[in-house]
Amino acid sequence: MAARRHGKRPPKALRMSVELPLWRAITGYRILTLVYTLCQVAFSYRHYEHPLGAVAYMGALTVWMALTWRRTTSPERCTRQFLIVDLGFAVGGILLTSLVDTHARIMGGAPTLPSIWTAGAVLGFAIKGGWRWAAVASSAVAVANLVEREQLARDTLRNVVLVWVAGVAIGYVVEVARASERTLARALQIEAATRERERLARDIHDSVLQVLAMVQRRGTAIGGEAAELGRMAGEQEVALRTLVAGGLVRPAGAAAVASYVPAPAPLAAAHDGTAGTAVAPARSAPPSADGSCDVRAVLAPFAGAGVTFSEPGAPVELPAAAAAELAAAVSAALDNVRVHAGDGAHAWILVEDEPHAVIVTVRDDGPGIPEGRLADAEREGRLGVALSIRGRLRDLGGSAAWVSVPGQGTEVELTVPKGTAPEGGRRGKSRA
Repeated sequence: MAARRHGKRPPKALRMSVELPLWRAITGYRILTLVYTLCQVAFSYRHYEHPLGAVAYMGALTVWMALTWRRTTSPERCTRQFLIVDLGFAVGGILLTSLVDTHARIMGGAPTLPSIWTAGAVLGFAIKGGWRWAAVASSAVAVANLVEREQLARDTLRNVVLVWVAGVAIGYVVEVARASERTLARALQIEAATRERERLARDIHDSVLQVLAMVQRRGTAIGGEAAELGRMAGEQEVALRTLVAGGLVRPAGAAAVASYVPAPAPLAAAHDGTAGTAVAPARSAPPSADGSCDVRAVLAPFAGAGVTFSEPGAPVELPAAAAAELAAAVSAALDNVRVHAGDGAHAWILVEDEPHAVIVTVRDDGPGIPEGRLADAEREGRLGVALSIRGRLRDLGGSAAWVSVPGQGTEVELTVPKGTAPEGGRRGKSRA
């Protein structure tokens, strides 16, 4: 309403349709075939028995086309009433041919007054209503041709069959295209919903689930009433993980989690290298005028007593949003180091600026990841790797690769492309 008060029209919604090229094609076909038919009647003018009748019909057809040519440019304009009148012009012209042309020319196979323009009327039915409408329109044209010719001649039969087959085939193709378009639209909706669910799950993992896990560990260590609080936090963590993964369980002795709508979580805190301690990362450098951000400034706050940070000497530019997601994935990887590698583990962050991608490697000297543990964790609803790391990189068009040797630590390689599809991680590393 406000836009209308100020004289501005609201922007039109763009509608994806596989039919639009067909409507444009049929509009061009009708115009070209009208020109061809006018030339054909002009060349045969002296041979008609009643040439003025032919001229009158072609004049009426030309006026009809001039007034309605835009009707076939879109499915909304092409109504059923228009198609019926349009087909009436085609059938009427075929029947009128027997009155204005000589009997000898008709028996000799001379073209009807509308000639090939008739196919445009049939194709309009095909695109608008599918193969059933096309079959009805083609049958009406076939009957009119048989009445005009007064016999089932070979050329008449050929023309009738061609129009009928073309109309039905195009109508069937249109129906298949519409079904495919609906399927594609539904798939895009599902993909968008899935990505939003994964984004919310990442936020939950980066905030609520980690807090519940910490409360459970601290409560169990303290004992007493805190142990009971830790037990309840553990039950709610299990229920929330299951809900995020797509299901819902009712833990024994606790109320089921009916619903949870998380608020957007900030970037996960960076670790200062001490066990169980997290500090908020320092404010990163603001984006430049073109919206890019130096990855080094975003990842530098993660460095500490237990984390060594190595960077190139020159700025490593990425879009600000991509840099923030990359930093969140690095934070999740460091959290895994703290939780799974032990208090004495050390981590290294290495930033590499390749021509087509930015590669960040997070390595630790912990005990490593047993084979199959990542898949088991995902099935159990522990989605730190699946969502906080792999999901973020996938949304950026990048990839995440894990290399783990028992007793020698784990290495996570995060690859983010610079505007193009990444070439993938280094050779010899298994993809997660």
